[in-house]
Amino acid sequence: MAGILAWFWNERFWLPHNVTWADLQSTEEAAFPQAEDLYLAFPLAFCLFMIRLLFERFIAKPCALGLKVQANGPQKAQPNAILEKVFTAITKHPDEKRLEGLSKQLDWDVRSIQRWFRQRRNQEKPSTLRKFCESMWRFTFYLYISTYGVRFLKKTPWLWNTRQCWNGYPYQPLMPDLHYYYMVELSFYWSLLFSQFIDVKRKDFGAMCIHHILAVTLISFSYVTNLTRVGTLIFCLHDPADIFLEAAKMANYCKCQKLSDLLFFTFAIVFIVSRLGIFPLWILNTTLFELYEALGNFPALWVFNVLLIVLQILHCFWSYLIIKTAYKALSKGKVTKDTRSDVESSSDEEDTVPRPKALHSTIATNGTSGANGTNGYLTGGTCSEEH
Repeated sequence: MAGILAWFWNERFWLPHNVTWADLQSTEEAAFPQAEDLYLAFPLAFCLFMIRLLFERFIAKPCALGLKVQANGPQKAQPNAILEKVFTAITKHPDEKRLEGLSKQLDWDVRSIQRWFRQRRNQEKPSTLRKFCESMWRFTFYLYISTYGVRFLKKTPWLWNTRQCWNGYPYQPLMPDLHYYYMVELSFYWSLLFSQFIDVKRKDFGAMCIHHILAVTLISFSYVTNLTRVGTLIFCLHDPADIFLEAAKMANYCKCQKLSDLLFFTFAIVFIVSRLGIFPLWILNTTLFELYEALGNFPALWVFNVLLIVLQILHCFWSYLIIKTAYKALSKGKVTKDTRSDVESSSDEEDTVPRPKALHSTIATNGTSGANGTNGYLTGGTCSEEH
């Protein structure tokens, strides 16, 4: 085990030339990021999750009820042992032949059986109240952490000049405010990574899972290698878009269509400008070129840049879906599905329910990020944050 650890923490991989781990040990004069600090994220993630449960129960739910958000879930299908057995053991989407067989067996018309299966699929769909509470929690967190990030970064020199990210690297002392910023962000993404298995199921579940794993990896990697200054810039760039996304979803759940449309378009503009414009021109430029000019080449630097490029690929994927949704909304006046991952994979529309005629139907549940998200976003007619 000692040999494996020595191989994994090889200084020639993690650090620039002529720098050792001993050089970055914390002293009374200056503290530096330590790998063991990352363990703090696990109890903090648990605390964040408990805070979320209390927030949703005692703050978000009363707010939702006060705003007349629908508390009941979809209409339940009437009990039927035969159809239930087919649904659970055979198929949730019976073909025409099976429908005709069930029609003869139950003496029901095919239309009624189709409606039963549709209601049964929607039965597992979460209520609007639950989705509102989830969005309000994320909205509150992103609003808080974005405000904190702006207040912290406006006092730092590297916000205005990215070359300052590498001034004196890697001997850059860890400031308490920066340490707090990192630990809260890391804890939040750990909590998202685990809670997504019990949260509202998104159609872009796989993409969001990759996003959360990538976010945790990037945050941890940049902390261990003391690339924390540029890390704070990435945080500050990614979090604000999710504020508008979650606000748009809450407005949609409250049936405030015009407000929801406005917030969604604001989210789309902020997301695309920040992820496709500022991120490559500001972040990738400094990590790919300015860092290389200041320090030369070492393996960890290229791993970090590969992770950032993968993140940029996700940005392009979600931006395409957002633009596609916005275009449909503007050209046709309606969109039949959510477009950044808040549409549940089990959702189905009743034939008797009219199609919504505005963009708010596209924001049915999650949108970034999602992040971020998204973090976070939109999938083929579907919105979820990223980062």
